Amino acid sequence: MDDQELQAQPLQKAAQQERSRGQIIVRTSVIGILANVFLAALKAIIGLLSHSIAVVLDAVNNLSDAASSVITIVGTRLAGKRPDRKHPFGHGRIEYITAVIIAVIVLYAGITSLIESVKKIIAPETPDYSWVTLAVIAAAVLVKILLGRYVKDVGEKVNSDSLINSGEDARMDAFISASTLAAAGIFLAWGLQLEAWLGAAISLFIIKSGVSMLWETLSKILGERADGELARDIKHTVCSFPGVTGAYDLVLNNYGPDSFNGSVHIEVPDTYSADQLDELIRDITVEVYRKHHVILTAIGVYALNTRDERVIQMREQVRQRVFTHPYILQMHGFFVNEEKKTIRFDVIVSFDAPDRDRVYCDVIRDIQALYPDYKLMVTMDTDFSEP
Repeated sequence: MDDQELQAQPLQKAAQQERSRGQIIVRTSVIGILANVFLAALKAIIGLLSHSIAVVLDAVNNLSDAASSVITIVGTRLAGKRPDRKHPFGHGRIEYITAVIIAVIVLYAGITSLIESVKKIIAPETPDYSWVTLAVIAAAVLVKILLGRYVKDVGEKVNSDSLINSGEDARMDAFISASTLAAAGIFLAWGLQLEAWLGAAISLFIIKSGVSMLWETLSKILGERADGELARDIKHTVCSFPGVTGAYDLVLNNYGPDSFNGSVHIEVPDTYSADQLDELIRDITVEVYRKHHVILTAIGVYALNTRDERVIQMREQVRQRVFTHPYILQMHGFFVNEEKKTIRFDVIVSFDAPDRDRVYCDVIRDIQALYPDYKLMVTMDTDFSEP
């Protein structure tokens, strides 16, 4: 097997995994559609015959679940399209859009249910339950519990927000059906009519869940910090290469579930030649993609002074002084150019600092007093991936 085939293997494996993931999502969504359409039809008939607003609203919720599954299938198909000129990073973020749509559907269902429940509180209708009705509702509760658990477990396994939201929605539907069942039992046993009040309470719960789903997905679209474990694993892989003494400034851009492009800085001895760096960077890029399915579009280089013992002592002295300041998380990229009389390094200031700029200026002022004959080139880095 030649080098080209070896380099192509990770790409082929990633493509196969993505196709398999899409097939799993579609298959799970189809199961959800069939189950929810059946339950919606059954509950609608029972709700209309028994004059139960709670059961009718439950049927509507099942239809919204079926619609969510259809949206998930469409979104997965679109997200799986290959990159093109207009979207060179692919279409993976469409899955986040479908998750938003599903969250909006849940939110709309909750608001609609609340309005209908309030109407029934103002103008109540006496329901006409039977034990057969209760048995059917009980069976529906069991089906929704099993369906919700299955869909959510698959969603977590393949990292699909759409499936996770659908599974959570199914779990809420099971809770709604169980509450409806309890209200019907209370009515049959003691004649107390509680379903409208119960419907209002359930509606508020649905609205809260819809807002939570919506915010979680929008937060991902907005751009969250990279998963700490993934960031640590990538840095560990980068630092496993001989000559790499540190990996810093890791930035990961999310273009869909499990789809990342990023960049990183590596620290290497100042004795490395251009051809050595070129080979090292290419090897790191291939290995990170093979292990973590992350494309490093850029690898920057920090040179580490190794030939001057005095500079090495300066680095340690500066490091100790920098970390006397509060809210400093890291210092890296230290290099001294004796010919130009410059000292350059980067510092990461925590977002917890009341005034990050003030901390940064204090560091510069302190180090400048320590080495007044040198020009400082200090960069305040952003804490993109540190835990």
